Amino acid sequence: MDYYGPMVQFFRCFRPAALACLAAACVFPALAQTQGRTGAAATALAAQEEEEEASAALNAELFYELLLSEITTSEGDPGTGYNLMLDAARRSGDPQLYRRATEIALQSRSGESALAAARAWKAALPQSRDANRYLLRILVALNRIDESAEPLRQELARAPARDKISSIRILPQLYARASDKALAARVVRQALKEDFNNPAVGPTAWTTVGRMDLAANDKARALEAAGNALAQDPGDDGAAMLALQLLESGVPEAEGLLPRYLRDKPAAEVRMAYARVLLESQRLGDAQTQLEAVTHEHPDSAQAWLLQAALQLQSGHLDQAEEALQQCTRLLDQAPATEQRQRAQTQVYLMQSQLAEKRGELAQAQAWLNRIDDAEDVLAVQSRRASLLVRQGRLDEARALIHALPAKGPDDERLKLQAEVQLLREAGKYQQAYELAGKVAATAPQDNDLVYDQAMLAEKAGRTADMERLLRSIITRQPDYHNALNALGFSLADRGVQLDEAKTLIVKALEFAPQDPFITDSLGWVEFRMGNRQQALDILERAYKARPDAEIAAHLGEVQWSLGQHERALATWREGLRINKDNDTLKSTLKRLGARP
Repeated sequence: MDYYGPMVQFFRCFRPAALACLAAACVFPALAQTQGRTGAAATALAAQEEEEEASAALNAELFYELLLSEITTSEGDPGTGYNLMLDAARRSGDPQLYRRATEIALQSRSGESALAAARAWKAALPQSRDANRYLLRILVALNRIDESAEPLRQELARAPARDKISSIRILPQLYARASDKALAARVVRQALKEDFNNPAVGPTAWTTVGRMDLAANDKARALEAAGNALAQDPGDDGAAMLALQLLESGVPEAEGLLPRYLRDKPAAEVRMAYARVLLESQRLGDAQTQLEAVTHEHPDSAQAWLLQAALQLQSGHLDQAEEALQQCTRLLDQAPATEQRQRAQTQVYLMQSQLAEKRGELAQAQAWLNRIDDAEDVLAVQSRRASLLVRQGRLDEARALIHALPAKGPDDERLKLQAEVQLLREAGKYQQAYELAGKVAATAPQDNDLVYDQAMLAEKAGRTADMERLLRSIITRQPDYHNALNALGFSLADRGVQLDEAKTLIVKALEFAPQDPFITDSLGWVEFRMGNRQQALDILERAYKARPDAEIAAHLGEVQWSLGQHERALATWREGLRINKDNDTLKSTLKRLGARP
């Protein structure tokens, strides 16, 4: 039943009468008070009463408009409600009414109407910070970035000193959806130009423009901004995080900004973020240094111990990984029950399961998984269960387990397919894995990571021409994709073909990731294939020191063996087997050379 429709009609029909009654309520008592009075006093009193009558009539009019505005808005006619509210705001000059008119427009997704209301508000009350802030946010939301420059300047100029830093910090978030990131960065840089040399806010200002430059893919300017921020304050956490973002996005020079910051008292979060970047770059030794520092400086950080465990597990140091997991568990047992604690506990159980699997204790690995309740990442847990089934030769059951998982949309379906590809890879079904990876890549043909995974499976399946075609397509689209450059260069070197091109590709990859030990390993291998055995030895020793890995051990050992250093080669291979006794490259190398470490 429509309760509001009759009420609206009532007001529309009886508006004059209602106003007349309200006016009479004010006028008649005043007229009664004037009886018996004459002269100047009566004239003055009459003038005052007329003014009061006009005010009462205006108040009644506003009351009517406000009520009608809210009713029509709630009835589903925000356009009429907006117009009534904005009219009331203009006639009263009340900032609350301007705000309400703007909000009605925003709630009805009418950006232009919201902009008109905010501009009217700003024109009526030019010193209002609220009006200016609404105007700024609406202009940015409408992607009118160039027009936001003046409101932004005013917002920063009017921000109280205690709020200035927070006002600057939120700017990258404010402009995050701007279609022209470069323009947004220029607007913010211009607005902050007076703050760059201010010791109180300078580091924050530089970090902010650096983040916006990075969003605009202007890495050179972002690097300069991070350097300026850390020059002003070597202990600035935000600037250090910006440097890490640059390092992660392929700017190796950014790492040179970090040593001074790390020498003082770095935030645990920054040091851990640095360790994660190092881990992703396969620089396990450097990551270990940072994590040891975190656990020493913050021994009560469960997250630090969890990351330490992941590092030790990846390095094949199973006992150390278990010790780190036990320490993490002790800390989690003392922590309050929160979602973050539950997520960390799930990660502990997953790693304990992986640890048991590496030790060949499959029943224990399953037991750890059974301790997980209500995991947020169901796919991760079920993938581990499926992996254990593969280890037992039960591939069909493993795939059925992944198939049974619900999917909320295309992204979930793609993740399920990727999990199934991994199961086929683990089972050695490379042709099937390659074909399924092709279906995954077809869902997002411009996603170079998916195409790269498909290329690696093509190589495993013996489809070298397909692998080369896929890798070259990635390099054409993204010339700085160092993994594709390295993979193609290594493949050519390993087959002993096109060695000059192979070296060129690998050297190019090293330009984008100069400290990646696997790319360094590739360079050593191509030098070996080109007959430069001593140079290959030096390079491979450097790679193995940075990243003790079974595959690098296979290459280093073969070079040592070729140089007549048989005992050193056998020792290298033994260590490689300890790290990963199932590595295909190491096993094939030993078989080919007839070596028995």
